[in-house]
Amino acid sequence: MSVHSEQIEISTKGEVDIIDITERVQEVVDRSGIKNGMALIFVSGSTGAITTIEYEPGLLHDLPRALERLFPKNIEYKHHETWHDGNGHSHVRASFLGPDLTVPVVNGSLALGTWQQIVFVELDVRRRTRRLIVQVMGE
Repeated sequence: MSVHSEQIEISTKGEVDIIDITERVQEVVDRSGIKNGMALIFVSGSTGAITTIEYEPGLLHDLPRALERLFPKNIEYKHHETWHDGNGHSHVRASFLGPDLTVPVVNGSLALGTWQQIVFVELDVRRRTRRLIVQVMGE
Protein backbone atom coordinates (compact mmCIF):
# COMPACT_ATOMS: atom_id res chain seq x y z
CA MET A 1 0.00 0.00 0.00
CA SER A 2 1.19 3.51 -0.85
CA VAL A 3 0.44 6.76 0.95
CA HIS A 4 0.68 10.18 -0.69
CA SER A 5 0.12 13.42 1.26
CA GLU A 6 -0.23 17.01 0.11
CA GLN A 7 -1.64 20.25 1.45
CA ILE A 8 -4.14 22.48 -0.30
CA GLU A 9 -4.17 26.15 0.72
CA ILE A 10 -7.36 28.17 0.38
CA SER A 11 -8.34 31.71 1.34
CA THR A 12 -11.85 32.21 2.66
CA LYS A 13 -14.16 35.20 2.80
CA GLY A 14 -15.29 34.43 6.33
CA GLU A 15 -18.40 33.01 7.89
CA VAL A 16 -20.16 30.30 5.89
CA ASP A 17 -18.00 30.69 2.79
CA ILE A 18 -18.50 27.40 0.91
CA ILE A 19 -15.64 26.49 -1.43
CA ASP A 20 -15.73 23.65 -3.96
CA ILE A 21 -12.42 21.78 -3.61
CA THR A 22 -13.34 18.71 -5.68
CA GLU A 23 -11.04 19.47 -8.60
CA ARG A 24 -8.09 20.25 -6.36
CA VAL A 25 -8.57 16.98 -4.43
CA GLN A 26 -8.78 15.05 -7.72
CA GLU A 27 -5.50 16.69 -8.81
CA VAL A 28 -3.84 15.33 -5.65
CA VAL A 29 -5.25 11.87 -6.44
CA ASP A 30 -3.85 12.17 -9.98
CA ARG A 31 -0.37 13.12 -8.71
CA SER A 32 -0.43 10.27 -6.19
CA GLY A 33 -0.55 7.62 -8.91
CA ILE A 34 -2.89 5.59 -6.71
CA LYS A 35 -5.63 3.91 -8.72
CA ASN A 36 -7.70 2.19 -6.02
CA GLY A 37 -7.95 3.15 -2.37
CA MET A 38 -9.23 6.19 -0.53
CA ALA A 39 -8.66 9.91 -0.21
CA LEU A 40 -8.88 11.57 3.18
CA ILE A 41 -9.46 15.33 3.29
CA PHE A 42 -8.88 17.00 6.68
CA VAL A 43 -8.87 20.55 7.99
CA SER A 44 -6.78 21.18 11.07
CA GLY A 45 -8.73 23.81 12.91
CA SER A 46 -11.79 23.94 15.10
CA THR A 47 -13.90 26.33 13.01
CA GLY A 48 -13.70 24.77 9.56
CA ALA A 49 -15.48 21.75 8.09
CA ILE A 50 -15.31 19.38 5.14
CA THR A 51 -18.45 17.83 3.65
CA THR A 52 -20.20 17.10 0.37
CA ILE A 53 -22.98 19.07 -1.24
CA GLU A 54 -24.48 19.68 -4.65
CA TYR A 55 -22.55 22.88 -5.30
CA GLU A 56 -25.33 24.99 -6.82
CA PRO A 57 -26.71 28.45 -5.97
CA GLY A 58 -29.80 27.22 -4.14
CA LEU A 59 -27.88 25.02 -1.74
CA LEU A 60 -25.18 27.66 -1.29
CA HIS A 61 -28.03 29.80 0.04
CA ASP A 62 -29.82 27.02 1.96
CA LEU A 63 -26.88 25.60 3.92
CA PRO A 64 -25.99 28.87 5.73
CA ARG A 65 -29.67 29.42 6.56
CA ALA A 66 -30.00 25.88 7.91
CA LEU A 67 -26.90 26.34 10.06
CA GLU A 68 -28.34 29.57 11.46
CA ARG A 69 -31.61 27.83 12.34
CA LEU A 70 -29.81 24.91 14.01
CA PHE A 71 -26.97 26.85 15.66
CA PRO A 72 -27.94 30.55 15.89
CA LYS A 73 -25.25 33.19 16.25
CA ASN A 74 -27.16 35.39 18.65
CA ILE A 75 -27.66 33.07 21.61
CA GLU A 76 -25.46 32.51 24.64
CA TYR A 77 -22.34 30.38 24.14
CA LYS A 78 -20.10 29.80 27.16
CA HIS A 79 -17.12 29.91 24.76
CA HIS A 80 -17.62 33.69 24.58
CA GLU A 81 -16.99 33.99 28.32
CA THR A 82 -13.61 32.31 27.91
CA TRP A 83 -12.24 33.97 24.76
CA HIS A 84 -14.60 36.91 23.98
CA ASP A 85 -14.12 36.25 20.25
CA GLY A 86 -17.76 35.91 19.21
CA ASN A 87 -17.37 32.58 17.46
CA GLY A 88 -18.88 30.05 19.86
CA HIS A 89 -21.48 29.19 17.23
CA SER A 90 -18.64 28.60 14.74
CA HIS A 91 -17.11 25.91 16.94
CA VAL A 92 -20.45 24.19 17.51
CA ARG A 93 -21.29 24.23 13.79
CA ALA A 94 -17.87 22.82 12.88
CA SER A 95 -18.25 20.05 15.46
CA PHE A 96 -21.48 18.91 13.85
CA LEU A 97 -20.29 19.10 10.24
CA GLY A 98 -16.89 17.57 11.02
CA PRO A 99 -13.26 18.24 10.04
CA ASP A 100 -12.80 15.41 7.56
CA LEU A 101 -14.18 13.32 4.75
CA THR A 102 -13.06 10.02 3.24
CA VAL A 103 -13.89 9.31 -0.40
CA PRO A 104 -13.18 6.04 -2.23
CA VAL A 105 -10.77 6.21 -5.16
CA VAL A 106 -11.74 3.84 -7.99
CA ASN A 107 -9.69 3.58 -11.18
CA GLY A 108 -7.87 6.81 -10.26
CA SER A 109 -11.01 8.90 -9.75
CA LEU A 110 -12.91 10.10 -6.71
CA ALA A 111 -16.05 7.94 -6.47
CA LEU A 112 -18.51 10.81 -6.10
CA GLY A 113 -22.10 10.97 -7.25
CA THR A 114 -23.06 12.97 -10.33
CA TRP A 115 -24.15 16.02 -8.34
CA GLN A 116 -21.82 15.54 -5.36
CA GLN A 117 -18.89 17.87 -4.75
CA ILE A 118 -16.38 18.06 -1.92
CA VAL A 119 -16.56 21.41 -0.15
CA PHE A 120 -14.77 23.27 2.58
CA VAL A 121 -17.09 25.33 4.79
CA GLU A 122 -15.57 28.28 6.62
CA LEU A 123 -17.44 28.72 9.88
CA ASP A 124 -15.26 31.29 11.63
CA VAL A 125 -16.44 34.89 11.80
CA ARG A 126 -13.44 36.25 9.88
CA ARG A 127 -11.45 35.63 6.71
CA ARG A 128 -8.93 32.82 7.05
CA THR A 129 -6.17 31.10 5.13
CA ARG A 130 -6.70 27.38 5.55
CA ARG A 131 -4.40 24.46 4.90
CA LEU A 132 -6.22 21.25 4.11
CA ILE A 133 -4.41 17.95 4.27
CA VAL A 134 -5.21 15.45 1.51
CA GLN A 135 -3.89 11.96 2.07
CA VAL A 136 -4.39 9.31 -0.63
CA MET A 137 -3.89 5.67 0.39
CA GLY A 138 -4.08 2.54 -1.72
CA GLU A 139 -2.51 0.78 -4.67
